[in-house]
Amino acid sequence: MTHLMVDVTAYRIVGPYTLSVTFDDGAEHTINFEPVLYGHYFGPLRDLKLFNQVQLDPEVHTLVWPNGADFDPATLHDWHKGDGAELARMAAQWAKGNARQPAIQTRRNLRRRRPAASSRRAAAA
Repeated sequence: MTHLMVDVTAYRIVGPYTLSVTFDDGAEHTINFEPVLYGHYFGPLRDLKLFNQVQLDPEVHTLVWPNGADFDPATLHDWHKGDGAELARMAAQWAKGNARQPAIQTRRNLRRRRPAASSRRAAAA
């Protein structure tokens, strides 16, 4: 299975728990994160002051928060295709205490396996 390699290039806060996210392939999606804000990493982001401290990490090219929460850009990119709904379904189980929160695939975990951007461009040429 091939993992989509896409970078977040920009974001804007457009509402409570909602960001407009732009990607290096030109796609732009508006994402409401509120349904997934449960569990160890994402639960603290229910504090809107903390959520609004989102930043774009220049090294891993994704959205990050001061508490260590982040999302794999491929998940953000395909949020509207069902990735967000699936994550929300899992988060609902975390909220009920019916399931242990699994390790979420994040860009920080992926970067160890991903070649540098310059290497990706050279390989594509």
